[in-house]
Amino acid sequence: MARNQRFPFAALIYLSLPLLAGDLSAQDAERYSIEGDAVSIYNLAGSVRIEAGTGANVVVEVRRGGDDAAQLKLERREVDGRSALIVRYPDDNVVYGVRRWNGRTNINVRADGTFFGTGDRGDQVTIRSSGSGTEAHADLRILVPAGKAVAVRLGVGEVAASDVNGGLDIDVAAASVRTTGTRGGLRIDTGSGAVQVNDAEGDVLVDTGSGAVELTGVRGNSVHVDTGSGAVSGSAITAADVLVDTGSGRISLSGVTARELELDTGSGGVDLELASDIDRLRIDTGSGAVRLTVPASLGAGIEAETGSGGISVDGEITVSRRGRDHLSGRIGDGRGSIEIDTGSGGVRIARR
Repeated sequence: MARNQRFPFAALIYLSLPLLAGDLSAQDAERYSIEGDAVSIYNLAGSVRIEAGTGANVVVEVRRGGDDAAQLKLERREVDGRSALIVRYPDDNVVYGVRRWNGRTNINVRADGTFFGTGDRGDQVTIRSSGSGTEAHADLRILVPAGKAVAVRLGVGEVAASDVNGGLDIDVAAASVRTTGTRGGLRIDTGSGAVQVNDAEGDVLVDTGSGAVELTGVRGNSVHVDTGSGAVSGSAITAADVLVDTGSGRISLSGVTARELELDTGSGGVDLELASDIDRLRIDTGSGAVRLTVPASLGAGIEAETGSGGISVDGEITVSRRGRDHLSGRIGDGRGSIEIDTGSGGVRIARR
């Protein structure tokens, strides 16, 4: 996750998008219609709302803010085969002075105004909540017709998506992301910021450098969460494949239906409640207790090991090997596989 960037401005030729409503003040909304099945939007600072739309095109409503809002320019170009709308800032120091954000971040911005992804890293732009620089931002409302794929690239601010039936690819440097009622592939990548995903149907991929992740009512073929630092919690998750990997942070999941599960945390306990049988479950924590709750009908072979802490299993178990820090055995028909390894912390397997 690259999160640093800037760009030269003097030699740029701006391809201004036609306004659908003429010249407007900083408080008015400018409205842009973007053709294509796949669309990208780039903005360094502001809030973003993504909602269901109608018609043939993705529509972006832009509200400028800040004392220097008039200096912002909007440009349309093709980026990696996608129609793109780019909000351009006039220099490499941006002041985003809103009450809900306080901090400073650096982003590498390429000469065409794009950032993140692969290719030329570009030059560094600094976004801060106060100080000298261009005091400007753009708040966006993006209306997405069914079946469209939209990629949003944001520096700082916040993103909220609701009731979108299409592919969403959200990449932010320092911003919270919240989605509700999405249908289609969902990818969220944050440098820092909390992530909430509610009522999602489709594959879900969440990658955050730091920040808590919460999943509720997720249904897809695969659900993958990777966080450098931050707790991961969730409920009512149904997928063929569930993977959660956190460098530091507790993992708490309930009502999980999946065939393949892997939970890995460098530091933090794990609390998992299964709603159905599994083919394979692996839990690995460097430090932290593990509590696993399984259906009464579950059958699986069990391999559990802990550096320090006891191991207990509720109900009947056929034991093949047991010691203070390890347990091998089978519950039920033994068809599935459960592996638990913790460097420090007790292990308990409970039946519902």
